[in-house]
Amino acid sequence: MAGTSRVKLILSRKGFDSGTGGVANPILPSGRLCMLPIPDSRSTIRYRDIRFSDPSLPQARMQNLGGLVSKLTQRRIQPRCGAHLDPDLLADSLPRKRDWRPLFGQRGAALGHLQRQGIGLGDLFLFYGWFRQTEWVKGHLRYVANAPDLHVIFGWLQVGDIWDVTKGETAFPAWAGYHPHLQGVFRDENGSGQNAIYVAAQEMDPWFGLTNLSGGGLFSEFHPSLQLSEGSRLRSQWLLPSWFLPKEERPPLTYHGSTNRWHVVPDGVLLRTVGRGQEFVLNVDAYPESKSWLREILSRSK
Repeated sequence: MAGTSRVKLILSRKGFDSGTGGVANPILPSGRLCMLPIPDSRSTIRYRDIRFSDPSLPQARMQNLGGLVSKLTQRRIQPRCGAHLDPDLLADSLPRKRDWRPLFGQRGAALGHLQRQGIGLGDLFLFYGWFRQTEWVKGHLRYVANAPDLHVIFGWLQVGDIWDVTKGETAFPAWAGYHPHLQGVFRDENGSGQNAIYVAAQEMDPWFGLTNLSGGGLFSEFHPSLQLSEGSRLRSQWLLPSWFLPKEERPPLTYHGSTNRWHVVPDGVLLRTVGRGQEFVLNVDAYPESKSWLREILSRSK
């Protein structure tokens, strides 16, 4: 990309939700964001395998996602259960082989949408999910009563490579072999070839105005700039900067072309997001105002 503005932004919904996992991803008492990978009985990775540490988790058994997910789901999901660790953005989550880079896999209809939008090298994923504040009460971690349900951005990945995972005909690096989209059950089950992995760039492009920033990672703490939901309404009601409003010849955020989804308010624009869909794409080249917004978000990685 080399300093140009030709970037597409993908807002990608991931982690626990009401249909998969059944509870919100926690904002821990320390303020740390913790994305819970969705359950996957076919996965070779268990929740207890995924390392996680935070000063607000005093018990040794909770220094991995096993204890955390068990508590928050009231033991419905056990530490031994399989976890679909995707996107996989933090080097410390698992023991890594040399040259590891953050990865995100997609398949089926959601991948087809990304391909139709021409997602390629240099484009930027911002991953968001359903989050809610938690607290410790008598040694038990629980969600704060009446805390708002929020869509919050928790991670990023700028595309440095794309692997077409179709029939296993291509050799992939050994360090990536653990990833669920390279496991046999994900390899082109129906012959459609709709399976791909997006690999993070080594460093973010200078266009964003940030130096020495990895091409993928997790935001460690909640900050209002990472919050998409308006806060006093349903989490699907987003409060966005006013420049997001589609007008003139600028293409809207995909799946959100209907004008009745957008409402101008004094402090921005409210968007009633669609109920389904994992990947929403915005052509940043048509929205030059987005550059400072993205820089503010990415600066939260520091």
